[in-house]
Amino acid sequence: MSTEYGVVDAREIQRFDEEADVVVVGFGSAGACAAIEAAEAGAEVLALERASGPGGLTASAAGHIYMGGGTRVQKAVGVEDDVEDMFTYLLANTPEPDEAKIRLYCDESVSHFDWLVDHGVPFEDSWHREKNVVQMTAECLIESGNEAAWPFNQDAKPAPRGHKVAMEGEAGGAKLIEELVACAEKEGVRIQCDARVERLVTEGDRIVGVVYQQDGKPKSARARKGVVLAAGQFGMNQALIDARCPRLADPRVEKQGSTFDDGAGHQLGEAAGGVCDHMDGALLTSPFYPPEQLIYGILVNKEGRRFINEDSYHSKTSISCTEQPDGVAYLIADDSFFARPLFQWQELVDAWDDVADMERDLGMPEGALQQTLADYNEHAAKGEDPAFHKTAKWLKPLSTPPWAALDMSLGKAHYVGFPLGGLRVDLDARVLRRDGSVIDGLYAAGGCASNIAQDGLGYSSGTCIGEGTFFGRRAGRHAAARAGD
Repeated sequence: MSTEYGVVDAREIQRFDEEADVVVVGFGSAGACAAIEAAEAGAEVLALERASGPGGLTASAAGHIYMGGGTRVQKAVGVEDDVEDMFTYLLANTPEPDEAKIRLYCDESVSHFDWLVDHGVPFEDSWHREKNVVQMTAECLIESGNEAAWPFNQDAKPAPRGHKVAMEGEAGGAKLIEELVACAEKEGVRIQCDARVERLVTEGDRIVGVVYQQDGKPKSARARKGVVLAAGQFGMNQALIDARCPRLADPRVEKQGSTFDDGAGHQLGEAAGGVCDHMDGALLTSPFYPPEQLIYGILVNKEGRRFINEDSYHSKTSISCTEQPDGVAYLIADDSFFARPLFQWQELVDAWDDVADMERDLGMPEGALQQTLADYNEHAAKGEDPAFHKTAKWLKPLSTPPWAALDMSLGKAHYVGFPLGGLRVDLDARVLRRDGSVIDGLYAAGGCASNIAQDGLGYSSGTCIGEGTFFGRRAGRHAAARAGD
């Protein structure tokens, strides 16, 4: 059953069932960090989680966090990274960058890493050197974006900045939540689960509490200092996806999210006068690597033409595939490096001893793929790619028959995605109106706020948890310090 989210005047609340300095709505990684910071600043904190336990989408994630500029792990494994390079990269890789936010995030990235470690989050001093989507080991550092790909490698020195929480497989996110929840409980945060927030309580232009459902009963909580929305993204709300995120509205794309990612925070914030940004932005992916040697291949469309440097981040290459005519794209490999993709999200169309036969069977114009391969091979033999600037490391002629084609087409390959848009917020995570004014007492962080991650073309793995935890902390700290009743 759908829920109508909105606001209610405080005069309609006869008596509040609960009261705290700061009320946090949602208890994933952003909400947990907000609660911890607020509690450590001396605030009484109530956290309301809609599910039957803390975690949100982070709990099912591998646990990558985008941090750099010289973290302990980077230094331990010999990676030289500079705050300015991190800043330059994120600035160039973000469609509509907020320079002040990116500057703050980069300047304080090392201290944010240290804060997580101080709060029990474990990271190995290790480096997963292969090009991968997610390492199945407990290794920490990984190249998790477009850092080493053109054009971003031209202005900023590449460095791996994806820090995976030290757990094997995809359990890093769950471990992150486990440690943050333990810290929150130690600081006296009151966590109530099965609590669905449906209304923000207003007192003039100020947010002073929430109304929620728990065990089938309506309840209310007064927030003496502020409410932090950390209720996740909106990937499970098909109506919102259809209306505001057309890239994910396509039924051929599987939506990722936790059960209650219905955009509650977005809708509550908008009802209070806030505005959402980048709601059409989404991560979308069908990774053809690992194994990493498949990056030697070339991506071509139905016309037999290349359209991107194949060493780009997997969401960037995937989105580019879907944007080709009729959403048709193929990865072409030869026998010298072909292997089945680890995730097996693409079908092997066939293998051919003759490029002309492959071209014909794939329905491409006569001579088109043959010319594309000939041009590519000529330059690759010299370590060059003048058309799309693939890094020399991934260049080699595709001249060893047979040639294989993996189907990257939308509707044939398996594509998954999640939305990235959220409420407009300032540096302290305060929710803003369209005119730029602050909604007093209302904050947002994590999946329901728009900060650095804006679309899948410019995404780097770990940015969502990175910005969620970072700006969640700022939300809790600012709310706790705010003058209240």
